[in-house]
Amino acid sequence: AAMYSGSTAGPPRRDFISVTLGPEDAVGVSGYNNSKAWRRRSCWRKWKQLSRLQRSIILFLFAFLAVCGVISYTSMGEAWKSITNKSLDDQRTEQEIPRLKLANPAVLPAPQKADANHGDYHELSLQKPPKLPHVRRGPSNLHIKAPQRDTRLKTQHNTMRAVEELVEVDKVEKTEKSIISWRGAVIEPDQSTEPPSNKIMEPEKPSSVEAEDQKEPVPINERQLAVIEAFRHAWKGYKDFAWGHDELKPLSKSYSEWFGLGLTLIDALDTMWILGLKEEFEEARKWVANDLVFDKNVDVNLFESTIRILGGLLSTYHLSGDSLFLEKAKDIGNRLMPAFKTPSKIPYSDVNIGRGTAHPPRWTSDSTVAEVTSIQLEFRELSRLTGDEKFQKAVDEVMKHVHTLSGKNDGLVPMFINTNSGQFTHLGVYTLGARADSYYEYLLKQWIQGGKKENELLEDYMRAIEGVKKHLLQRSEPKKLTFVGELAHGHFSAKMDHLVCFLPGTLALGAHNGLAADHMRLAETLIETCYQMYAQVETGLSPEIVHFNLHAQKGHKDVEIKPADRHNLLRPETVESLFYMYRFTGDKKYQDWGWEILQNFNRYTRVPTGGYTSINNVQNPSNPEPRDKMESFFLGETLKYMFLLFSDDIDLINLDKYIFNTEAHPLPIWVPA
Repeated sequence: AAMYSGSTAGPPRRDFISVTLGPEDAVGVSGYNNSKAWRRRSCWRKWKQLSRLQRSIILFLFAFLAVCGVISYTSMGEAWKSITNKSLDDQRTEQEIPRLKLANPAVLPAPQKADANHGDYHELSLQKPPKLPHVRRGPSNLHIKAPQRDTRLKTQHNTMRAVEELVEVDKVEKTEKSIISWRGAVIEPDQSTEPPSNKIMEPEKPSSVEAEDQKEPVPINERQLAVIEAFRHAWKGYKDFAWGHDELKPLSKSYSEWFGLGLTLIDALDTMWILGLKEEFEEARKWVANDLVFDKNVDVNLFESTIRILGGLLSTYHLSGDSLFLEKAKDIGNRLMPAFKTPSKIPYSDVNIGRGTAHPPRWTSDSTVAEVTSIQLEFRELSRLTGDEKFQKAVDEVMKHVHTLSGKNDGLVPMFINTNSGQFTHLGVYTLGARADSYYEYLLKQWIQGGKKENELLEDYMRAIEGVKKHLLQRSEPKKLTFVGELAHGHFSAKMDHLVCFLPGTLALGAHNGLAADHMRLAETLIETCYQMYAQVETGLSPEIVHFNLHAQKGHKDVEIKPADRHNLLRPETVESLFYMYRFTGDKKYQDWGWEILQNFNRYTRVPTGGYTSINNVQNPSNPEPRDKMESFFLGETLKYMFLLFSDDIDLINLDKYIFNTEAHPLPIWVPA
C-alpha cells in the first residue's frame, strides 16, 4: 500500500489504505462457505473466547452426564435381559405344555356337575370271574369312608399320566429314561362327619382345584414302568378277546360272564387313571357311557357288585371328576337297595337289578358276615355324594345290629348270619380268612372314613385284634414265623388263607392313625410270614392256603401245601400290605419283595398273546398248570398296589386323604369343616 501526504499549508490531507485479497477469500464478502472445516474453526474460536471457569464447568457437566449414562445403561440392560429370558421361557413353556397335556396331564380336573357335558372317550373293559356267594375273593384290606350331608369336596389331582409307549419287560428293566407321571390325586373334602340325619343331604358340588395345593409331578421309575407294561399286556388280551365282558380267558382267547356288566373294565378304571394310561381310560369311558346298562334281568351278588362296580365308579368319579361315573354309581346303588328288604335288615346276598327283587342263595337263608359288613364304605359315600340318606342308613343299621350280637369270641365273629333272624349261625368257628376277613378291615376303615368319631367301630376293631392275639396267633418251625390260624370249637388249626395277608396292612394303617404301637410290630412280623408264603414255594408264588408246621421236623419248611390248596389266583393281599408297610416305614425291602412277586407273575402266569392266567400248581415251575382265567382284581388291585408300592411319592393316593375299599378303589376320607 502507498500513502501520500501534502504540505501543511495546502488543502486538507487524504489518507489511503490498500488491501490485497487472496484468491481463497474472494468467494464472498465475508469468506463464509458453510464448510465443516469453517464450522469447526468457528466453534473453536467461540470456545477460546470462554473464560477458564466457564470451560471447566461445561467439561464437568459432560463428564457427569457420561457417568450417569453408563450406570443407567448397565441397570437397564440387566432388566431387559431378565424380561427377554422370561419371554423366551414363556414361549418354551407354551410349546411344551400341549405335549404334556396330551401325554401326561399333571392336574386332576375337578369333579363336574351331573349335567355337565363331557367329551367323548374311548372304551375300556375288564372282566371278573364268578365267585361263590359265601367266598370272599378279592383282597380283604382296603375300604372307604363316606362323607356326610352338606359337604363339599375339593379335588386336587396332581395325579399321574405317564408313558406314551412301553417296551417289553426285559427292555423295561434296562431303560434309564425318566417318565413324568401324574401326581397322586389328593382330595381335601370340607365336610361334616356326623351320620346323616333324617333330613335329606344336599348333593355334593365338587369345587375346582386350588393352584397352591398342586405339586410338581414325580418321575416314574423303572419298576413302575414294568407295572405299566404288565397292565398293558393284560389289557391287550382283554381288549382283543373279551371286550365288554366280565372276565378274560387268555389261553382260549375268549371270555366268561358272571353278571354281564364288564367287571374287568370297571374294576380297572381307576387303575388306568393312576397309571396315567389316558388312551385306555378314554376307551373305557366311552364303553361305560354307551354300553354299560344296569336295566337287565340278571342276578348279581350284593357284595361283589358293591365293592367292584359301585366302588370302582365312585373312585373313578373322584379321580377324574367326570359325573358320568357318579350317575352310573347312583343307578347301580338304587338297584342294589332291594337286598336290604329283609325281616332283620341284614341284606340278602343276591339282587336282580332288572326286576328289583332280592333273595338268599338257593341252599340257605344265611349271608356271610364279611359280605354284609363290607359294603359300608361305598354306600356311605354314595349318600354323601347324592344327598340321599337311604344308602348310609341301610348299611349303618347292619353295623349297629352286628355290634350288639352275641356269639362273638373276644371280638372275633362267626362266618355266617341269618337274614331272617339276624343272628349269627355256625357258631364256634373263627377265622380271618374267607367269609369273615373284610369285616375286620371295614371296622377300622369306616372309623377313619368318618373322621374317627364313630367309637363303636373302633371298639369292635380293637377288641377283635386282641381276640386275634389271644386265640389265633402262633409261631411256626423252624423259622418261628408268626401266623394267624383258625379256631373251630376250641380246636386251633394252623391253616392260613392268603386272604389273611390283608391284616399286616390294616394293622399298619391303624397304627398310622394313632392306634397302639404294638399293632405296627405285629404287622412287621406278619408281613414277613406272608412274604415267606411266596419265598418258600418253588415258583415264588403263594398258594391259596398254607398250613404251618408247629413242630420242627427234619427236611420240612415252615410252610406245607396240600394238593387242593396249591392254586394261585393272582391275588393282591400280600402286595397290598407291602404297599402299606413301605409307605409307613420307608423300608426298601418291601419294594424288593414286591418286585420278586411281579417277576414271578411274569415268569409263570403271563400269556404271550395277551393277559395273565391263574395257575393250579405253584409247586411245579416246569408246568404250573394254567387255569385259563384272569380275575378282574388282578388289574383292579394287584397291579395297582404294585405301582403304588414302587412309588416314592406319598401324594400318589395320599393315605391321609384317601381310604381304599376292599377292592382297592380309593375314596376320600371325610374331613371336618
